[in-house]
Amino acid sequence: MLQLSVIRENPEKIIEGLNKRNLKDARELVTKALDLDKDRRRIQVSRDEASSEINSLSAKIGTLIKEGKREEADQVKQQVSGKKETIKKLEEELKAEEAALQEILYRIPNVPADNVPHGKGAEDNLTVHKHGEEPRLHAGALPHWELIKKYDIIDFDLGVKISGAGFPVYKGKGAKLQRALINFFLDEAAARGYKEIQPPIVINEASGYGTGQLPDKEGQMYFVNADGLYLIPTAEVPITNLYRDLIINEEELPIKNVGYTPCFRREAGSWGAHVRGLNRLHQFDKVEIVQIMKPEESYQALEDMCSYVQGLLEKLELPYRKLLLCGGDMGFNSAMTFDMEVYSAAQQRWLEVSSVSNFETFQANRMKLRYRNKEGKINLLHTLNGSALALPRIVAAILENNQTESGINIPKVLHAYTKFERIS
Repeated sequence: MLQLSVIRENPEKIIEGLNKRNLKDARELVTKALDLDKDRRRIQVSRDEASSEINSLSAKIGTLIKEGKREEADQVKQQVSGKKETIKKLEEELKAEEAALQEILYRIPNVPADNVPHGKGAEDNLTVHKHGEEPRLHAGALPHWELIKKYDIIDFDLGVKISGAGFPVYKGKGAKLQRALINFFLDEAAARGYKEIQPPIVINEASGYGTGQLPDKEGQMYFVNADGLYLIPTAEVPITNLYRDLIINEEELPIKNVGYTPCFRREAGSWGAHVRGLNRLHQFDKVEIVQIMKPEESYQALEDMCSYVQGLLEKLELPYRKLLLCGGDMGFNSAMTFDMEVYSAAQQRWLEVSSVSNFETFQANRMKLRYRNKEGKINLLHTLNGSALALPRIVAAILENNQTESGINIPKVLHAYTKFERIS
């Protein structure tokens, strides 16, 4: 959530930044927020003045009673009663104005960083780095949704039987490959100084609002009606919310966490031929890295997180490219996002496997996540997160890119985890 003080200081700069997102009602939202803020502050002033008057009148009552002026004291008491009724009405108005202002602020996305490019969608993202050669496969090479049937390692039909479309069942070496990747990612993160967290996979409403999934992505999350809980779309949500409503001492920073969780997304309206097999699922496994930083250090942290994810892809011997997302393709909460895409040889296209984002103070402001510096001053922190990595498309690329006529070779870095070198 944007800070009101920042919006007040330079509303035109905020509007200009939001225009990078092609947000049609940017000016309307910012203007409405400022108008509500003015009304809220006007009501606060009136309430405070009425409270001050009550204090003065109350002191006057005591003086009048001491002087034996009972009748005059009773008249002043009536004035006090009237002022109290006024305050009650003003507080009701203030509560309504604050609720309306909060609702507007929740609808305003984060402002892209200055060097985020303008653009409408994925076609306007910038390729800033590319690594590896696109594999050349043998004649008759198969996409992963055929390979998994051929080698009986992942079963979508069984998933439909148990749950529905988008919930695969991993079997045999398919299940072991999943576990190997999870353990590999967690071990690599630990070696880079990330503390492992195993969080709950359901969250309450406050947590959803804290990291910005609510109200923006309410329709994309699974909701447990009886308990008012949501299945998590990513481990970012519970891990970042561990620090909600905290003031952290500067010497405790930076905070670096990693966590593995299953993730759940309804993906409403996003199905089609381009999302076959593992390309898009309702349930999938992911290892997530989260950092909480001082503002002046967060963009170096963003680069470090990207470099770490790129290192994982290189160890898995997967060709990839790094994209700087344009304003029109960024998530609601992000100030800057880099996507990592691997090349899928059988599908002959790039698949997103990681997003690494800096949210600056956007989430921290929602969560009241702050730190106390050495001088005792309290400031908002910056939050960052990244997929390191999401498994489905990594698995798809490994299967497709490493297939031979007689089987599928497993990347060498995973042999110690899988305990096998080939799927055949």
